[in-house]
Amino acid sequence: MSANFTFWIWGLVIMQLLTAFFHSLSFVAKPKPKNETERQLIDLVSKYKPDMGGGIRRSFSQMFIGVSTCFTMVYTFGAVINWYFVKSELSSETWKGLLLIEVISYGILFLLMIRFTFWPPIIVTGLVFIFSVGAYLAI
Repeated sequence: MSANFTFWIWGLVIMQLLTAFFHSLSFVAKPKPKNETERQLIDLVSKYKPDMGGGIRRSFSQMFIGVSTCFTMVYTFGAVINWYFVKSELSSETWKGLLLIEVISYGILFLLMIRFTFWPPIIVTGLVFIFSVGAYLAI
């Protein structure tokens, strides 16, 4: 492996772990209302459980936890797989295929973050995308 590839792949692993860590903070942070409107909104999001069919009733807060868990796991899985493959000394051809999958996946996630979220997830997801492109081009 070249020094250039080593920089990009370890940068990718670190950014994936940081992104997973930052996103997992949402599991422990409880929203605090600043006014009556926010209090009503938080109460509604956390307590109202519409019927979703099949006997499933979930609050929007519970659904958000499900999505947050998946997001955290996607980035943790990416970091672990990249770390493992660095240690396994994969061939350039295999790296190229894996990193192309990651570039496409993290690129789509980055676009979704731009469209639907706010600055912190946009920034960390963008950095993961940049490092995955850098690693792909450096291989």
